[in-house]
Amino acid sequence: MATKRKPVHSQTGPTLQRPSMNFRPGMNDTTARAEAKGTRPTATPTSIKEVLTMMVLHVCKKIIFFDTNLKVPLYLGSLFFVSLVGDFLPYPKTYLARSDNLFNVYFVKMGWAWTLLFSLPFLAMTSVTVCCGDHQRLVRNHLPRLGIATGFWFVWTKLFNVIESSYGRCSVRGFDSKSGCLKAGHLWNGFDISGHAFILIYSSLVLMEEARSIIGWESIKEHLRNEEHNRTKQDSSQTTNPLKSLKDDDLKALKYFYTRFTPTIRLLFIGMTMLQLLWDIMLVGTMLYYHRMVEKVLSGIIAVLTWFFTYRAWYPAASLLPDPVGKGMFNYQSTSKPAEIGIRRRASLLQPNSSQTQDIPKFMGMPLYAARQQQNATASTAGLGSPTESGNMGQGFPASSSSYVSNINAARLGTAFGETTGPPFSRFQQSAHRSRFD
Repeated sequence: MATKRKPVHSQTGPTLQRPSMNFRPGMNDTTARAEAKGTRPTATPTSIKEVLTMMVLHVCKKIIFFDTNLKVPLYLGSLFFVSLVGDFLPYPKTYLARSDNLFNVYFVKMGWAWTLLFSLPFLAMTSVTVCCGDHQRLVRNHLPRLGIATGFWFVWTKLFNVIESSYGRCSVRGFDSKSGCLKAGHLWNGFDISGHAFILIYSSLVLMEEARSIIGWESIKEHLRNEEHNRTKQDSSQTTNPLKSLKDDDLKALKYFYTRFTPTIRLLFIGMTMLQLLWDIMLVGTMLYYHRMVEKVLSGIIAVLTWFFTYRAWYPAASLLPDPVGKGMFNYQSTSKPAEIGIRRRASLLQPNSSQTQDIPKFMGMPLYAARQQQNATASTAGLGSPTESGNMGQGFPASSSSYVSNINAARLGTAFGETTGPPFSRFQQSAHRSRFD
């Protein structure tokens, strides 16, 4: 008859309790979590709407933030070559060749107004947010950028009209002014610098520069969450948060404006991207059907030089106003990146000019065999004989890893002994055979 097993640790008295196996007896999970140090608040769950919005914003960033080192030469090169071909071989007529097409009448003719319609509220909302609600700083340091751009647009377009009127002539004698010639139904032949090409290229570059405030914008939310946690817990261990130097009132203003304006800023950024795409399409129509090559190239050069002077030379200067795009009471667009921790590799693989690295066979840039360090190869050469010692007496291991593996394969296949060649060995068999000599 089976009997019940007795416990190994039997109780010897009525007051003896089972020993507790907890590391810290008498502490529950709530107390342990409350006393935990170094914890950070986690982000809120991301909804499907948020994921789709981030995808759309990512695509828009890829479009509008095209590399300017390629975009500017592409603009000028296209103006030259496409226009030059069109001067000698007219292109087939399309809808864009009509001067009364919808895009030309309602968009290009009012091109700068459309540019300001999207860029002005975008600049105001992003700047007042990074300035933590300081409206004086907004008016003094950020809004003048679009005012300066508007001034350049007005001066250049008026100058183009003056040049055309002053250095042209009517197709019929007797008319000395452009307005009188056109009212009589004649043609005025002058050097008409393309205002369309200027406004389209300059507007695209201004939209691209002003939209740079969106870069790193989503990281402000994480900085706010961490900084609020640090101030609540009085934790000063985190020193890399850009919001650490803000006052409490500035932090509250930043959170208010960021939460309120972020959805609108995203919509405006998408609209700026679509408008910039439209300007590029209309620029192609200008290249194909309007003005001469010299007139378009000159206007494109003026637009690029104006953009470069303001956004690349003037605004980045620390001692001059206005401030560059994205500058405020904190820096959320830091270019410093955390140190990347990658896969640990041998020193020979980290030296691109080493002889061992050059001898290692590679596939798609990755080594096929693990490389031995130089000292291991030297030690093996001095202490061990060749695996093909019967055929080559007195020889040591080759210095390079690839030659070493090749000799091993030759010995295993019997080529060093004149035997019949067998089937090739796999990488795992070669590594296993080589590890016997390592």
